[in-house]
Amino acid sequence: MIALKKSKCRNDIIIISLLVGLLVIFGCIMVYSASFYSANYHYGNKYFFLFKQLLGVVLGVFAMIALTFIDYHLLNKYKWFIVGGTFLLLALVFVPGLGMESYGAKRWVSLLGFSIQPSEIAKFALVIFTAGYMSDHHDKVKTIKGLLPVLIVGGLMCILIMLEPSMSVTMCIAFVTLFMLIIGGMSKKHTLMFSIPAGAMVPLLIVLEPYRLKRLLAFIDPWASPQGEGFQLIQSLYSLGDGGWFGVGLFNSRQKYLFLPFAESDFILSIIGEEIGFVGTTLLMAVFFLLVYRLIKIALSAKDRFGAMLVSGVAFIIAVQTLLNIAVVTGSIPPTGLPLPFISSGGTSVMVFMVGIGICLNVLRQSKGEDVSVISHQKLKRLKLNKKQT
Repeated sequence: MIALKKSKCRNDIIIISLLVGLLVIFGCIMVYSASFYSANYHYGNKYFFLFKQLLGVVLGVFAMIALTFIDYHLLNKYKWFIVGGTFLLLALVFVPGLGMESYGAKRWVSLLGFSIQPSEIAKFALVIFTAGYMSDHHDKVKTIKGLLPVLIVGGLMCILIMLEPSMSVTMCIAFVTLFMLIIGGMSKKHTLMFSIPAGAMVPLLIVLEPYRLKRLLAFIDPWASPQGEGFQLIQSLYSLGDGGWFGVGLFNSRQKYLFLPFAESDFILSIIGEEIGFVGTTLLMAVFFLLVYRLIKIALSAKDRFGAMLVSGVAFIIAVQTLLNIAVVTGSIPPTGLPLPFISSGGTSVMVFMVGIGICLNVLRQSKGEDVSVISHQKLKRLKLNKKQT
């Protein structure tokens, strides 16, 4: 029985690692395919974005392996330091000389020659903090007072990220906060109390910023401004339309030749659809589905509430970002700046997602593997005690 449990745990780890490996390898290929022309045009190096992606993947692999073997309960112990460090990084975005601005938004921090996107880290830091707090204070989550620490942390993150500005990540943080509170045991009354005002804030935030209102109007009718706000969506639809069932072939996209903005990042799925078609894109979505399904199974079999909430949070972020990215490139919702997990260009993004997977694998090991060693250790102690008594 013990050997069977260890074998199943090992098989699950291998399957999840293979799924993640397929995604990041395919991501590197597509980042190169989508960016080599623009990278050579703007930076004189067609491997510019690929090298950055590979660095994120390498660091992510080491972090994923390390966190697979480091007890995830340490995250609960240091949750306040993790969320405090995240707030510091979010604040450094606004410090002259450290914060990096691009297209009118300050979303990156330059440290030791590397650029970091704190908002990507914030999503997972929020999951860790909320999982730890809600598991430690499960008896208090039915009261407003008991929910306040999570609401304050999530709210402050939303404010700092909105100031960058980044409405898409702000909404993602809000979704994560609400989801974690619900699975943590928040009552239906409080769920409605917080979700309705949060939903009402969305149109208000759109109206307050002219560029967001223009994006909304472009989403409703992109052809009204084909050379303006509607340009990106139109080019994305052209890209997907050209792909047809089986695509034009790997590396053969035409839209990446400076027609489609952010082809290597937020709209990389458009290039994927153009090059490998509807069938290939469907297979890619199947890999995401299998990964999320496997993570949900880990959450359901976790040995404690903290582990279950951690894995659920990671699975939720992967699922929501994937669905939102699909919706954006297909014109189903107004354009947002959320990357496709493991695939889109962005060293910070791919690294933190792999960190999240490492945490999930550690929960898996302790729910199906580490418990075995504990049981064996207890049996060994009893055997030694019996020998002393005889």
